[in-house]
Amino acid sequence: MARSSVRGEVPGVEDTMSLTPRAGAGRDGSGAGHGGGGGRGADRRRRRRRVLRWSAIVLAVAILGTACAGWLYYEHLNGNLRSGERDSGDSKARKAEPNAAGQTPLNILLIGSDSRNSAENVALGGSRDNRGNPPLGDVQMLIHLSADRESASVVSIPRDTRVPIPRCTDPKTGETFPATTNRIINESLARGGPGCTLATWQNLTGVYIDHWMMIDFAGVVRMADAIGGVEVCVNQNVWDRPLPAQKGGSGLKLTAGRHEVKGEQALQWLRTRHAWGSDPLRARAQHMYMNSMIRTLRGQNVFTDTGRLMDLAEAATKSLQVSEEIGTVKKLYDLGMQLKTVPPDRITMTTLPTVEDSQNSDHLVPAGARADRIWRMVREDVPFDDKGGPGAARKPAPQPASSDPAAPDARIGVVVRNGTRGGGQAAVPGRAGTIAQALVDKGFARASKDTAAPVAEPATEVRFPSADLEGDAQRVAKALGIPPASVKKSAEVSGVTVVVGADWRTGTAYPVQAPPRAGDLPADADALSGSDSGRCMDVYKPYRW
Repeated sequence: MARSSVRGEVPGVEDTMSLTPRAGAGRDGSGAGHGGGGGRGADRRRRRRRVLRWSAIVLAVAILGTACAGWLYYEHLNGNLRSGERDSGDSKARKAEPNAAGQTPLNILLIGSDSRNSAENVALGGSRDNRGNPPLGDVQMLIHLSADRESASVVSIPRDTRVPIPRCTDPKTGETFPATTNRIINESLARGGPGCTLATWQNLTGVYIDHWMMIDFAGVVRMADAIGGVEVCVNQNVWDRPLPAQKGGSGLKLTAGRHEVKGEQALQWLRTRHAWGSDPLRARAQHMYMNSMIRTLRGQNVFTDTGRLMDLAEAATKSLQVSEEIGTVKKLYDLGMQLKTVPPDRITMTTLPTVEDSQNSDHLVPAGARADRIWRMVREDVPFDDKGGPGAARKPAPQPASSDPAAPDARIGVVVRNGTRGGGQAAVPGRAGTIAQALVDKGFARASKDTAAPVAEPATEVRFPSADLEGDAQRVAKALGIPPASVKKSAEVSGVTVVVGADWRTGTAYPVQAPPRAGDLPADADALSGSDSGRCMDVYKPYRW
């Protein structure tokens, strides 16, 4: 077999991509007059072009393959996510007005479900007799991200706190549950799903909640493993186990000091209640865990480490159920990027101040004015810490003066509604009639009371349906001493309506309230900074070993 005259050339393969004569060749391409040296150089150039051509093809295939693989993985993650209706209860909370910089806060409700509706959850949570029962929301936290995205405030409500639960409809079964004031907050999840829990929180706080996220036992374990361990601390040896006088227990067993927990042990830490001594103290332990987890994730540079991010994305999408408007991986990622902007020393975890329920000593109720202070700070976007600047960005946008002149007082039609059931408190009987009569006495002859049952409204407002009644609404507010910022347009009313909220339970003149100050939390809110890594849990004596 004849050998090629050029070493390394593949016999029979021509450079069909070359459309120009070889360098050094004559017009006929013969290379005459160059003694054959030009032919070897041209062959080398042909080989280089072939290498480049095949490299380009391989690269194009690789890029296309990577893009397809990326798209398929993205769809896989989206397929992991489960979503549900955002609000499935009677709730009328409205989004906060933008601040002077045009920014609005973001509120997320985090729910920990005790569902035993899978073998995995039963194995982790025990109580096999409860398999198939509607789940309870034993962990509930409101995460408030400030409008300027510089601070975050978290409020937990202990699971045994009695609050009004609105009328809710379960989006899965269509079953409707009537409103009740005799249930504890963790039961809201069983009365219409997480959308009912969200509606309960909105009515209690007056805060519009943008999203909910829910996780069960197995999800906690999966996420804890994906993170790789979170440091916790106890001051004494702890063993949360059944005792003669107290059944149950999470099984948590640790020696005094610092430990890195993950998997099932992380779940035990979050579920432990008896060994700490109370539900509010369990909330403190959960806050310690969450703060430590945030510090751990920031130290891992998750958002810049593709491998870590993929591991967490896989775990998160399998573990979380979310409200439908954030039911894609991109939206969850965008949400995470917003939360990521807040440094740990601007994250403050708290527990709602509560007192013993006079109707049942095993239950709690919100602690009146102290609880109201917490909710007002959230509504008005006031940081729970005192590390921010002067707060100009938190000031509400100025209210434009109405161009609608007010009618004479005697001709203004106004209805007064009793909303004093808000804030977790029982309604004050007769408040609508009292304020309606006060308006009549001031010359508003067409003022009347709404005879419907009291509603839950944490804050007093004057509402109007259309621009031609704005002047009338502002005139009514001025007569009662209600601030102009509380005069709001609403499609839910047909005329000027005064809603007497839980912040105005006595008297006929709206009480003047000093604006809340940053960091001015009630002492029993048990505030914990996200940067505080030195705290340890005390163990209730019967559970030490």
